[in-house]
Amino acid sequence: MPHLSTTLIHADDKNNRVSDVAPPINVATTYRYDNNNLIPWAEQDEMTVLEGEPVYSREAHPNCTRLENIFSDVLDGHAVVYNSGCSAFHAALVHFNPKRFFIGQSYFGCKAIADMITRNYGMEQYTLEDIEKYAQKGDLVHLETPVNPFGTSIDIQSIADKAHAKGALLLIDSTFAPPPLQNPWEFGADIIMHSATKFFGGHSDLLSGVLVVKDQTAARELRHDRIHLGTIIGNLESYLLIRSMRTFEMRVLQQSKNASAIVQFLNNNKSTYDKVVRVLHHSSLQTEPFVAKQLAGGQTPVFSMCLMNQEQCKKFVGKLKYFQHATSLGGVESLVEWRAMSDDTIDQTLLRFSIGCENANDLIDDIKQALQSMQDEN
Repeated sequence: MPHLSTTLIHADDKNNRVSDVAPPINVATTYRYDNNNLIPWAEQDEMTVLEGEPVYSREAHPNCTRLENIFSDVLDGHAVVYNSGCSAFHAALVHFNPKRFFIGQSYFGCKAIADMITRNYGMEQYTLEDIEKYAQKGDLVHLETPVNPFGTSIDIQSIADKAHAKGALLLIDSTFAPPPLQNPWEFGADIIMHSATKFFGGHSDLLSGVLVVKDQTAARELRHDRIHLGTIIGNLESYLLIRSMRTFEMRVLQQSKNASAIVQFLNNNKSTYDKVVRVLHHSSLQTEPFVAKQLAGGQTPVFSMCLMNQEQCKKFVGKLKYFQHATSLGGVESLVEWRAMSDDTIDQTLLRFSIGCENANDLIDDIKQALQSMQDEN
């Protein structure tokens, strides 16, 4: 099998429909039937039709097909692409239809969707600590690792063993550590999801999500569900995501390297900024043996830092030159977010950093001057 960088550029070569080196943007919503091959829908296998020539873009379209081929190779399974990470998560709940659902610290959008399913259909919800007590066959365990917004890791194998012992399935949200940083299949995952908006998109200009399963039949059923949920990725977003996938590996490796260097600086200099910095969270600071095994390809580019109070958070984000104060993560530009702006459930003094592809020393100098300014003020 070719290396990741080669796969990212060539996995969809088989889908070339024109001679253009860059695939075209397909804006059509409907496509002409082949008048030389008119077979009624009732006489065809639905999945074969959907995997053939495009008919209607809510069902499938050329650049979505290209994306699914790239993701399937990169993520080592059968990929189904959606118009957002939340849509991918919702699709998993709809398809697997668990009676009991287990979730820990996770993206609040996933929790909100789970709450809607519980409200409307009575799905029972439990914590990860409740798996051994309450889980049964067919239930679903959702584990996000590294976890939002901290950037710390949870032991996938440990959770997988508990879930599988009860006959439950394990869904891993690996958004914060896409390949080559982490491969959840190696530690017992049954389904993998990513908000492709983040590191795969990489340029803060598209929304997308992806589910990956090991079984082709399950992938086909997910695509069938997607038709009627209306959550296929759009034409333009597909084009943009294909563009982004070509440079994905070099971006995420640089982001990971930068983040580790910045966290090391902050951890080594906490005492210098003792009037400002209260605590740091990042996978590179964890000492548990499983962390190095799971993040064999590098640490997540996301970390968090808690300051002494909310007023410091407000001031700090305005003192930075190279970090834009905005939500989301995974782009080539570095972001910082006072997380209280978008999440009322988290420590209200927490700053989440998403490290981009700038020079690490420039980013360190920027953080240093902001912290020193605030240290001098206190």
